[in-house]
Amino acid sequence: MVSNQLRAAANVTLPERSPAQLIVDVQSANLTGVSGTVVEKAALGLPTLPERLGGDGSSQLNSLISGSHTLRVWYSGPDKTRVALLGAVGESDIIRNGNEAWIWSSTGNTATHLTVKDTPGVMHPGLGASAGVLPSMSSVPMTPQQAASAALAVLGQTTRVSTEPGTRVAGRSAYVLSIAPKDTNSLIDRVRVAIDGAKHVPTQVEVFAKGHPNEAAFSIGFSQVDFSRPNADRFAFTPPAGAKVDDQTVDPAHAFDQVAKPPTAVIGSGWTSVLATRLPKDLNPAAPGAGAGAQSGKGLGLDMVLNTLPQVSGAWGHGRLLQSRLFSVLFTDDGRVLAGAVSGDRLQAAAADPAAALR
Repeated sequence: MVSNQLRAAANVTLPERSPAQLIVDVQSANLTGVSGTVVEKAALGLPTLPERLGGDGSSQLNSLISGSHTLRVWYSGPDKTRVALLGAVGESDIIRNGNEAWIWSSTGNTATHLTVKDTPGVMHPGLGASAGVLPSMSSVPMTPQQAASAALAVLGQTTRVSTEPGTRVAGRSAYVLSIAPKDTNSLIDRVRVAIDGAKHVPTQVEVFAKGHPNEAAFSIGFSQVDFSRPNADRFAFTPPAGAKVDDQTVDPAHAFDQVAKPPTAVIGSGWTSVLATRLPKDLNPAAPGAGAGAQSGKGLGLDMVLNTLPQVSGAWGHGRLLQSRLFSVLFTDDGRVLAGAVSGDRLQAAAADPAAALR
């Protein structure tokens, strides 16, 4: 289905801007405040997840990989942010307010309260796509700005950049920047970024899969937006009576001292590169002596999901393959994980590369 917002292109009149000018506009935009309603849709061709594993209509933050979801966002600088995922029967919030952060789930009436120590010479990260010592609860972008940052990060010799007719997002005129891989082996056809004509910030991102040029496999954008700075009380949070609260203190200078860094390798380059790494032992159901985390998938039912995937094998070994419209993931029996925006066959070829052995 063609985006309704893009059908409104004929109603948009904006001064002409080149792709290079739009990129500079985004990079130099000064966003001091924004709030609004964000709609995220994922039609990746994955199996439908049940509610308890984060399916359509869930308020669990891991549910963003499937179905349609509504979020409310507030931003008043990198140290004052709030994202609320609204589900059919609950709500999950991530709140950053200075050196404090809250992660709240109304369904379980649970909260995690993080306090970041003031450490001289160490900057406190914002709560964004790369949240540093403050956790991002989902690898899926939760705002159009996060999605656009990821798309713009791939600009280079392997990328074709152009403009498309303007559109309207949340009732506002917007430019459209199109980003596409030159390598036809990528599963991604193009990424379309809507950029507000007045504020020069991304307000919608759509990702189209090869073979589906008119139906976004993933989209996230504002349905309503206000660029004034939200009131400070939006970032204050007090858990309700009876809530189970886990208080934690994080020292940015030592946050990763005890974190095991798995071996990683990148096979190939550009849009068809493949990332190879190893699952932690407690998340690998096939690992000898794997703990309870492997059976529960840290709450995601990883073993249950893996058992539904088709088995594959080759010179690289044996494993299970997940394929979607935009990416493929190979889980090998020896604990490796390979992922990329390529077909399952190309992923298995990458698994046979000596660099993917991770020795």
